[in-house]
Amino acid sequence: MILRGTVLLSLLSLLAASAFGQQEEMRNFAPGVLTVISPDSLEEEAATGPMPLVEILTDYANLDWKPNYAAKKETLLERAKAVTLRRPVWALEFAFKPVRRIYVDIPQTTGRMQRKYLWYMVYRVKNLGTQLTPVAKTDDFGNITYEVQPGTAPELRFSPHFVFAGKAFIDDQYVEKEYLDRSLPIAAKAIEERESRDPQTGKRVKLYSTIEINKVAIPASDENVDRSVWGYVVWEDVDPRIDFFRIYVQGLTNSYRMADLPAPDGYEKGKPPASGRAFAMKTLQLNFWRAGDSIAEHEEEVHYGIRLEKDPLEQTEIFMHYGIQEPLDHVWVYR
Repeated sequence: MILRGTVLLSLLSLLAASAFGQQEEMRNFAPGVLTVISPDSLEEEAATGPMPLVEILTDYANLDWKPNYAAKKETLLERAKAVTLRRPVWALEFAFKPVRRIYVDIPQTTGRMQRKYLWYMVYRVKNLGTQLTPVAKTDDFGNITYEVQPGTAPELRFSPHFVFAGKAFIDDQYVEKEYLDRSLPIAAKAIEERESRDPQTGKRVKLYSTIEINKVAIPASDENVDRSVWGYVVWEDVDPRIDFFRIYVQGLTNSYRMADLPAPDGYEKGKPPASGRAFAMKTLQLNFWRAGDSIAEHEEEVHYGIRLEKDPLEQTEIFMHYGIQEPLDHVWVYR
C-alpha cells in the first residue's frame, strides 16, 4: 500500500507540473530578491485631446464654408479644431533582479580579447491579460460619449529601450551621462550561468537579449500558468565616477503624449502627417545610488532607491539628481 501511494503521489505531481507550470524550470528567488512593479495604466491615457488636427486645418483651409441645412460645427474644418483621439491602453508587469556587474572577455577589432567589467540587469515581463478600452455609448438623443472600461489584452510583445543615465562627479561638479544598452551575445552565457541556472536541477531559463525579446510573443498569464518572459540588458564602459543613476525602461506600455511643435519646426503644408508633432513615451524610471569610489568598484555598493540624508539641503540636492521631490524608488515619466 505504501508503494502504491508513493507512485500515485508521483504521478499527481507530474500532472500538476504539466498543467500548471510552464515556468517550472525557473529558479525560486528568496523574498525581496525580485522587485515587481505593477502596470500603472490610467483612464486618461486612453485618449489624447481635445486638440486641433493641424494637418487638416493647414492642407484644407479652403474648405471653410457655412452649410444651409446643418450647423457649421459639423463641417470638417470645425470638427478638426477639437479632436479627441482614443485608443486601448495595455501595459506589462515589470520585475527585475538587483543591478549587478560581471567580468567578460570581449573580442576587439585587433583580434585580441579585452576583459571588461560590465553592468547588467536581469528582468521579467508579464502580460496580466488586461487593458483599458474606450467604449462608445449613445444616449436617447443620439449624443455619443465614451467610457473607459477594463478589457482583455491581446498577445503582447516587448520592444524594449533601456537607457542607463547617471551623474558623474567630475571636476567638482556633477555631469550627466547616458548609455544605451549593448548587444553583447558573448556576455549572455556568463550571465545565464550566474543568474538562471537552478542549483538543484542544473537547468537554465532562457534569458533574451533586448534584440531577441522583440520576437517573442507574450500570451496572458493566469493564476495557473505563468507565461512570463525573461531577459537581460547590458551596459559597457560606464563611467566609474557615477554615484546617482537611473535606468529608463521604455516599451512596457503603448501610452504616450504628443504635442504640436511651434514654428519653424511645426507642421507645414505638404509635409507628411505628424511631421510637426513631438511624441513622448511613457517610461519607467528606476532610481539607484552607489556608495564607494571609482577605484575599487563592487556590485554590493549599488542600492535600489534614493539615498536618504538628515541634512534637508543635501537631501534636496539628491532629489534633483533624479528629477523628483520625494524619496521614490521608481516613477513613471514621459520621454
